Amino acid sequence: MRNIINLNQGWRFLREDGGLPESLPLDWQEVDLPHTWNAVDGHDGRGEYYRGRCWYAKNFEMPVQPLPEGRVYVEVAAAGQQAVVYVNGREAASHEGGYSLFRADITDFCECGKRNLLVIACSNENKSNVYPQAADFTFYGGLYRGVNLISVPKVHFDLDYYGGPGLQVTPRPCEDGGAAFEIMSWVTGGDENYTVLYSVLDEEGREVAGAVRPAEKTGVIIYVPDVRKWDIDHPYLYTVRALLQRRNEAWDEVTVRTGVRNFSCDPDRGFCINGTWTPLRGVSRHQDWLYKGNALTGEEHVQDARMIKELGANTIRLAHYQHAREFYDACDELGFVVWAEIPFISVMNRDPQAHENCINQMKELIIQNHHHPSICFWGISNEILIGGISPELVKNHRELHALCKELDPSRLTAIAHVSMTPGDSPLHGITDVESYNHYFGWYGGKVEDNGPWLDDFHRTHPEICLGLSEYGCEGIVTYHGPGPACKDYSEEYQALYHEHMAEVLERRPWIWSSHVWNMFDFGCAARDEGGVKGRNNKGLVTMDRKTKKDSYYLYQAYWSKKPMIHLCGRRYAQRAGESTLVKVYTNQPVVALYLNGRPAEVKSGSKVFSFRVTLEEGFNVITAAAGELKDSITLEKVDREPSVYVLPEVNERAEGVANWFKLAGSLDLTAPMEFPEGKYSVRDTLEEIAESREAMAVVAEAVKLASNFRIAPGEGMWEMMKSMTPENICKMAGTMMPEGFVESLNSKLIRIRKEK
Repeated sequence: MRNIINLNQGWRFLREDGGLPESLPLDWQEVDLPHTWNAVDGHDGRGEYYRGRCWYAKNFEMPVQPLPEGRVYVEVAAAGQQAVVYVNGREAASHEGGYSLFRADITDFCECGKRNLLVIACSNENKSNVYPQAADFTFYGGLYRGVNLISVPKVHFDLDYYGGPGLQVTPRPCEDGGAAFEIMSWVTGGDENYTVLYSVLDEEGREVAGAVRPAEKTGVIIYVPDVRKWDIDHPYLYTVRALLQRRNEAWDEVTVRTGVRNFSCDPDRGFCINGTWTPLRGVSRHQDWLYKGNALTGEEHVQDARMIKELGANTIRLAHYQHAREFYDACDELGFVVWAEIPFISVMNRDPQAHENCINQMKELIIQNHHHPSICFWGISNEILIGGISPELVKNHRELHALCKELDPSRLTAIAHVSMTPGDSPLHGITDVESYNHYFGWYGGKVEDNGPWLDDFHRTHPEICLGLSEYGCEGIVTYHGPGPACKDYSEEYQALYHEHMAEVLERRPWIWSSHVWNMFDFGCAARDEGGVKGRNNKGLVTMDRKTKKDSYYLYQAYWSKKPMIHLCGRRYAQRAGESTLVKVYTNQPVVALYLNGRPAEVKSGSKVFSFRVTLEEGFNVITAAAGELKDSITLEKVDREPSVYVLPEVNERAEGVANWFKLAGSLDLTAPMEFPEGKYSVRDTLEEIAESREAMAVVAEAVKLASNFRIAPGEGMWEMMKSMTPENICKMAGTMMPEGFVESLNSKLIRIRKEK
């Protein structure tokens, strides 16, 4: 029978490209898996992180296989981003792609009765044929999900097909209340002496249906009567077991858990599961933790899932790559509807091998995770037009969609468009459903622009099922103030933004899904924004999972069925002024507010309750009550609020915009823009503009003012932004930029001649 041996303990690690060792190098650092070498520098704010080739080594003993000619595999749950496996100095396998499981048959490289040397070289260097090419997150390196040895008999369920389990199950509900389980398994080396025994077990472990097939032709449909369906509120799971038998003896066994459900999307009605129209409202998730990077234990993955469940969300977009098996399992158990995707993001590389890598990663994602009932959508790309449009890009998308349908016609395909994707883009209509990443009210425009934009797109494209795959803004728990505004990075503005967005989505159930960007703050070593470098701080929860921002409780008030109440602003603890605003989030209809034990005011309403309170000198206790629910905070009245509450750049940016126009002089900014030949303009790409130091300096200043991003060739977000034009960047900023800004930038650029 199959024997799985965990190899996570006692590795030796070298954080440089030291070459293949001949024996276990005892002078290397001792580490346990999961492990990443970017646990700290991947988000510590220094602006760069180690991207190179590193080495792991470990001695192991060949597992004893009682049956002759057994096979031994190394199973790597994930290795960021490329890996090569060596056994006793010989290369056994290589893998390109940092997020999926892969295996190597090492039988012929091992020696029985002695210690064998396993070495794995990992690299998170940029490689033209491996995705992601460029993105707004850290590409962590390492063996960050662990390693196993798997010992099997010569005849066994397949271990070589794209890392899959060797068993595929597709349950389909029947009109009579039962379900047809379409099952296929793959047996390596079988003949007429072998059969496969299938069993379907309920949650109590009772067999409710079964079948037997010859190992050479294993496909079968098993009918389960009176089936219990997998649903968001009642995620019932069945176990399907495949037992490989020779004569009167079991040789191998694999199991998967799955669920019975049907679902669909409609442009006017949204998402439907098991006949019930249910708007999907939830979050996106990245997999890294503070100073752990992406090297999480299974328990930590489950903790993330439970925190999202506590929020009340019913969907998760697992961005922007294949996530850990433990997290998909948790989604199955907790009842989330999942959007799973590959890291085809931001920039397409024209290397034909890059497209093959895309195809390979999609095959791995689907084949390894086909059985998960939580997964309803396969995502084929994210914000890919940042790198520009081309016929080849469109063709690649059509091929990816077709591949998904070939491998798994039971699910829908999805795409996440960058905000500036035009309504007539050829990328529309390729996938079954579509979503947009919009940041109106943060990177551009006003938060009030979101609703009208969604309505207008729905009106002009009534045939498209429209979702909101990303939306959000930064909220740093240090920053506070009485007048929250866009780009002040305050916890209060983030809450105000999400108050509006939650209401926008509540009024539009035809939006098939929405996903807050992001559930957790996450690592992006290149970022330098809001005074907290190295991270994207749009999370509803801090990266260390210790602090739930006020916005977290806003969505809990909207989505959770469990009664809750939350007093906002507890970190805005010192307040000046004659009065102050106090907000309460709750899913209860009436809130009573108390100041220092005395009744202050009672209000009826929905979700967000605002009170104006006059604080007394010194410390004040504010209490909010809704029935039996209560919450309390302490505020201090002060003459002057701490300077740390305000990011210095907030005032600097306003002054910078004013100075920009002052330096523009007497230019007529209302005149039509000109684009003289041989001169730079806002329609050149950043990469083209970077050929001139003078032109690049002008554009870098403009981008900083328009989007608060610092850009420089070869640094930070350059790889992702270099193919963009200043005109498009300013369009994304929208009404955040004063009238005439793009014209003034163009007027400065056309004074600079392009060198031949």
